[in-house]
Amino acid sequence: MSNVFVYCEIDEGQVVDVSLELLTKGKKLVKEIDSKLEAVVIGSDLQNIEKQVFPFGVDVLHVADEKRLYPYQTLPHASILTKLFEEQKPQIVLFGATSIGRDIAPRIASALRCGLTADCTSLVIGDHFDKKANKEYKGLLYQIRPAFGGNIIATIINPEMHPQMATVREGVMKKEIHDAKYKGKINKLDVEKYVNKENFVVKIIERHIEAKKINIKGAQIIVAGGYGVGSAENFKLLYELADVIGGEVGGSRAAVDANYIEHERQIGQTGITVRPKLYIACGISGAVQHRAGMDESAMIISINTDPIAPINAIADYVIEGDVAHVIPKMIKYYKKNSK
Repeated sequence: MSNVFVYCEIDEGQVVDVSLELLTKGKKLVKEIDSKLEAVVIGSDLQNIEKQVFPFGVDVLHVADEKRLYPYQTLPHASILTKLFEEQKPQIVLFGATSIGRDIAPRIASALRCGLTADCTSLVIGDHFDKKANKEYKGLLYQIRPAFGGNIIATIINPEMHPQMATVREGVMKKEIHDAKYKGKINKLDVEKYVNKENFVVKIIERHIEAKKINIKGAQIIVAGGYGVGSAENFKLLYELADVIGGEVGGSRAAVDANYIEHERQIGQTGITVRPKLYIACGISGAVQHRAGMDESAMIISINTDPIAPINAIADYVIEGDVAHVIPKMIKYYKKNSK
């Protein structure tokens, strides 16, 4: 059928954000290759699940609803997806680069003997001419991701073996409603035709999930620090400012590598992608890898001793000065003016 498929993860009856982001991107891709957008949801008690995905422009929703299919287990989910893709022959298949996506996508790629690009940060439709084979390929999926520790950007294509498969990082695509009243078709799968008893040799007795302690992705205000902050001790100023203005603290890769801040707070191409209303960049030079993770912030304030730092080129306001001197003044006057 040569359509674009998105595997939608379910958490407590809700489609996770990264899957909705992929549906948004998938809708844009299908317009370029003149195909349809299809989604796959696997779980239990999935009544009215279509209300969550149809607004994103899904033309066909494949639903596998059975009590043994939630919580997620590798074998039954992989079996269902592999057989479904063998039947439907999609052109492109997208997964979130989550623990589940990273688990199931390689297994399916191996079963279907096709390529898979992990941790993509961008997806583009384009053509490719193979000089050696003297052959031109139309409408390929350019799978773009950082490589060599984020020092280069690699563009990967899979011209021969389809489907073209990729996992995509959370937050790098925008989540946008296509049409709140959009209606697609529902294909309810007969689960027994897609699984066997061996798929359920593992049984989940108890399930414990630790709640996220850090929610940088959803923060509306972020105070981020780079190597220029100077030390982990100096990062305490950033936490103090964030606490005063109701924000979260993030860091660049250089700050993480220097152990100024934990990896869970890393922002950039090899970390989290954020789009807050206010982004305060403290001592961040603004390498392209970092800017790729925050350049869509509504307002950017740069605090830097270097007047020609790359981050200043995209900042709405630039404060030239030492973080250790500037931030205490920001805290002081914010408290004074907010009384």
